[in-house]
Amino acid sequence: MTRTREPRSAVVVGGGISGLASAALLAREGYQVTLLEARDVVGGRAGLWEHEGFSFDTGPSWYLMPEVFDHFFGLLGTSADEQLELVRLDPGYRVFFENRPSMEVAGDLETNVATFEGIEPGAGERLRAYLGSARDTYTMATRHFLYTTYASLLPLANRDVLTRLPRLVRLLTESLETRAAREFTDPRLRQVLGYPAVFLGSAPRLTPSMYHLMSHLDMADGVLYPQGGFSRLIGAIRGLAEQRGVDIRLGAQALAITTQPYEGGRTVAGRTVPGPVRARATGVDYRDADGTRQHVSADVVVSTVDLHQTETVLLPARLRSRSEWWWRRSVPGPSAVLLYLGVSGELPTLGHHSLFFTEDWQQGFDRIFPRRGHPAADTAFPDPASLYVCKPSATDPSVAPAGAENVFVLVPVPPDPRLGRGGLDGEGDPWVEQVADAAIAQVARWAGVPDLAERVVVRRTVGPADFAEELRTWQGTALGPAHTLAQSAMFRSGNVSRRVSGLYHAGGSVIPGIGLPMCLISAEILIKRLRGDTSTGPLDEGAEPRVRAAAR
Repeated sequence: MTRTREPRSAVVVGGGISGLASAALLAREGYQVTLLEARDVVGGRAGLWEHEGFSFDTGPSWYLMPEVFDHFFGLLGTSADEQLELVRLDPGYRVFFENRPSMEVAGDLETNVATFEGIEPGAGERLRAYLGSARDTYTMATRHFLYTTYASLLPLANRDVLTRLPRLVRLLTESLETRAAREFTDPRLRQVLGYPAVFLGSAPRLTPSMYHLMSHLDMADGVLYPQGGFSRLIGAIRGLAEQRGVDIRLGAQALAITTQPYEGGRTVAGRTVPGPVRARATGVDYRDADGTRQHVSADVVVSTVDLHQTETVLLPARLRSRSEWWWRRSVPGPSAVLLYLGVSGELPTLGHHSLFFTEDWQQGFDRIFPRRGHPAADTAFPDPASLYVCKPSATDPSVAPAGAENVFVLVPVPPDPRLGRGGLDGEGDPWVEQVADAAIAQVARWAGVPDLAERVVVRRTVGPADFAEELRTWQGTALGPAHTLAQSAMFRSGNVSRRVSGLYHAGGSVIPGIGLPMCLISAEILIKRLRGDTSTGPLDEGAEPRVRAAAR
């Protein structure tokens, strides 16, 4: 006679990409999963806003690391090609410089080598070597650092890592800014190679040069785009989660992670060890769409909302893993003023992705990340500013009416909710709208579109207070904790609570970090943590899923 184990239950807080991905993989493992999302739509930062025939991705707009997406979909028995219609962008993006000619970054290595050589003699072959190093570093990272829980460091003590240890130390202790300056003289080339720090919510002078691996992704591998926008990606993952039985509850605002007293240790690599665990998670209290307080019980609670929100709102002080002192010493990534613009007529000088770099871009970074001993930035903002523009209608006619362009603008600003909220048709707070006006004027000048402001037919802005209030992010950051040395790899916040057994984390606040691919990986290493799997590579797509006792 065989005895069948009852399925374990899990509740996931947050319906962004990490929450949906975590829910789908938990269901694959055999858990009965409930997902709670406070808003009436899923997606989190990767949302969708539709207005007057325009469809705007509200956040992420770069599709990099395609193998991560392929692997995630493979775990769920499908593929990125089956779920999405991916288009390769060539050029990958266009770069506008203050008072200098623009340049294009192509989707292939050889063209980029020739471009660098044309700007700075000898820079072409140095770029080839730089990207070779970036490729090697990326391979090392995916094999040993991105897919690990860091529950045990023993798997890192292998020959591949140990033989690279001196180089690894330099990659971690030298900044991305220093690395680019060591290889290239022309400031424009340094800016192109330093900009990936912004993807990581940081500044080139604060970001370890290990992240020069990012340049391999866009300058050698190329940039893709999912037709229909990134909401199609969110929809695909939601659909896969629901196919596996995930119960998605919208308008469900998490109020508290419920616990009961617990005496004992916690499980690390399958062994129970002493630890500061003080309680066991039992579920989540939430307010439903009708305003009624509800409770969902669970063996496992996974919070994918901002870590600061989880710690300071959903848990009492005695059960928090991080102290107020720890948060004061941590570095938030930048916030942003976002613009969603519907523009009549064509904008041929803008690429699908366009970067705008000022000559003194360090001033902008210093306002967002004040140097030690310097006062915090005031509310004045430099004009011009280094900013990013996305025109998905260059590739995808479905995101704008015929004869119009869909334009998304991101201006990095200090993470400070006091700077204000955005609004529709210029009705946001004054500071946010002033930044937006200046950005539109700058794009008009630099891209040669003098009548751009007059051609705007749809305008919506988002400010730091919107990130803080609607997405409940720490200090209104748009991305999460910055990828400084102290907040990267094994030094970044882990995915298991130190105080509450059965409470786990996923998303950009914790390992492995910021970005859509990282959020998918965070869902996967959640499963590895639950399994007691301390390996450093991705899960086997063909392996039989199994339910194991939750780590304590």
